Amino acid sequence: MDINMKPRSVNTVEFAKAIADETRQKIMGICCCELLSVNDIVAKINVAQPTVSHHLKILKTAGLVRSERRGKQVLYTLNQERMAEGCCQVAVNFAPEHPVELKD
Repeated sequence: MDINMKPRSVNTVEFAKAIADETRQKIMGICCCELLSVNDIVAKINVAQPTVSHHLKILKTAGLVRSERRGKQVLYTLNQERMAEGCCQVAVNFAPEHPVELKD
């Protein structure tokens, strides 16, 4: 995986914006359990390549997808740990009376 990914606290606004878009939700869904190239994603969700690349950039900036280079291709997968952290942080922000502990 991308060795440049460093743990950081979850920005809930950035997280919420990243997951709010329907196209990004589709991308996260298909990247959940496998490594896919941009072309693989384009074929699965029938969206133009520049659009998919744009959405992947937003998801990567939010830490929600990881990338791995294999030759000339870059493959993407959902960062499930980051997704869980984001969901937990949103829950903590909106329900502070029910604290949730995150494991390190």
